[in-house]
Amino acid sequence: MFPGVATAVMLAALAVCLWAEHGQRPLAKGLSKPLASSGFVVVALALGAWTTPYGRAVLCALALSWVGDVALLGRSRVAFLVGLAAFLLGHLAYAIAFAVRGVDAVWALAAAPALFTAAFFVERWLGPRVPAGMRAPVVAYIIVITAMVTLAAGTREVLLIGAALAFWASDVSVALDRFAGAGFSNRLWGLPAYYLAQTAFAYSVV
Repeated sequence: MFPGVATAVMLAALAVCLWAEHGQRPLAKGLSKPLASSGFVVVALALGAWTTPYGRAVLCALALSWVGDVALLGRSRVAFLVGLAAFLLGHLAYAIAFAVRGVDAVWALAAAPALFTAAFFVERWLGPRVPAGMRAPVVAYIIVITAMVTLAAGTREVLLIGAALAFWASDVSVALDRFAGAGFSNRLWGLPAYYLAQTAFAYSVV
């Protein structure tokens, strides 16, 4: 029952966060987003994530994502790089989790060409919009998250593959917001996709 309560609180906080984004209410966003992100961490803890190697890796990834979410509340270059680093480490933790879960190399290799081709075109589009000093970290991030999705495909588990793809899509939304000046309509789908992905990962520890 407790994971369900944590999920409900997370969804309510997400709704407040979207309302805050729409009305440009920084205080409400600053309070609701960490609360929403705490929701998926609590779900994983409530489901006993720490009791298995896979669960511990997922819990680490979720905690790093929480750090990234808090960091990205800031709009400075430093805040963005801290958030980027936290999420990059989070994706590495997810990659470790999938390796522990078991990766079918045939499935991963079959998915890799399409995923890395999509990543290539995203980078080509994004590159000219990214300040010179941030290009290398952004490229590294794109490579790591695409590798994470590739390994998720190798698990052959629909829940994990869907969650990884939703996470990848939500990061495209973040890039559109940060570097292309996308408006609220972009966040309206990007934030739910992100929280859907993280919640799916949290429930996968069972």
